[in-house]
Amino acid sequence: MNRPTLRTRAEHATTAGAMTWEAARETARNSAGRPLPAVGRALPDALGDILAEPLTALTDLPPFDTSAMDGWAVAGTGPWRLRGGGVLAGGAEAAPLDHGTAVPVATGARVPPGTTSVLRREHGRTTAPDGILYWRTPEPAAPGRDVRPRGQECRRGDLLLAAGTTVTPAVLGLAAAAGYDRLTVHRRPTVELLLLGDELLTSGLPRDGRVRDALGPLLPPLLRSAGAEVTGIRRVADDTGPLGAALRRSTADVVVTTGSTAAGPVDFLHHVLGGLGARLPVDSVAVRPGHPMLLAELPPAADGRARLLVGLPGNPLAAVAGAVTLALPLLRRLAGRPDPSGRVVAAADLPGCARDTRLLPVAFTGGGAVPLGFDGPAMLRGPALADALAVVPPGGVAGGTTVEVLELTGH
Repeated sequence: MNRPTLRTRAEHATTAGAMTWEAARETARNSAGRPLPAVGRALPDALGDILAEPLTALTDLPPFDTSAMDGWAVAGTGPWRLRGGGVLAGGAEAAPLDHGTAVPVATGARVPPGTTSVLRREHGRTTAPDGILYWRTPEPAAPGRDVRPRGQECRRGDLLLAAGTTVTPAVLGLAAAAGYDRLTVHRRPTVELLLLGDELLTSGLPRDGRVRDALGPLLPPLLRSAGAEVTGIRRVADDTGPLGAALRRSTADVVVTTGSTAAGPVDFLHHVLGGLGARLPVDSVAVRPGHPMLLAELPPAADGRARLLVGLPGNPLAAVAGAVTLALPLLRRLAGRPDPSGRVVAAADLPGCARDTRLLPVAFTGGGAVPLGFDGPAMLRGPALADALAVVPPGGVAGGTTVEVLELTGH
């Protein structure tokens, strides 16, 4: 079998005058400027946000000496005389233990003053009627055993997490344990998604020359994965009037449009942006698929906030390519998130274009990344099967070398 070539005849086309893929991504990041201002959120609502300031402990953890096991709090080396009652989690502080005495204790309970260790229930036995506690193990409990001392995890004022940390479920738990009811996080960038195209159907099978809208279901979770709050999804007719009105009315930090970025008979986006006085830091990118993507600076909102627009091509895989090139880096910067990065070994040759970057759906195998096929601009079968998009530089990547990958995730 012939070894596959790195470049196919159909991929020799180039994008004259377009910005390089790397420069376009960096321009998108820089257009965002600094992350959005900090806001306070109740703990459950902050999940997935980014800490805008360091998280410091408001108390010692644990806040008092606690039992790590069910058993007996003991004072001294034993045997011990059992004291009446018991100590439960959440109860008031118990009376001090005298040397040679013990009291039943539950996991998480505050141990009485004077406790030297906790004897696990399975390690002790009691006698009746004299109420003496003995240990079953060859050696008595060492001082401090199964006692979680106050401040074992942190002391009040200790730095727990740095600014820039993603709020995960575990972070919510730590913040609650450390005494927080609210967290200071970066505001999520608001996004309005405008789906352009009279040919799009929202249900049923393609018919009468019209096709199903794939980007309405696909893009919102992808945008949310970069920290966006998608505030609206609207369908806009292929007409300059409705499109211009939609852009003027939008109050979102970022407007994302699909379609109308090229030079076809109903591709009105450039014309409408020119009429609004928008500036285009990116207008076409040397990448396949997705090269007719754009980034525009819209007139400010009524409250003075800057507004940006990312114009994605209408073909599904081309729109995904535009999103990972411009929209996701921009939104991550606004949300205070870092850009994920990764490299894997190419387990096979990854074909590229002559002069443009290529974003190629790949699957990860034991040997590395392999191309999947189904990678045309209008296809989604490839990315649906893919673990990531490989960033294939001009000329392609030979098997055995490493390649940058962009994972496709959403929530």
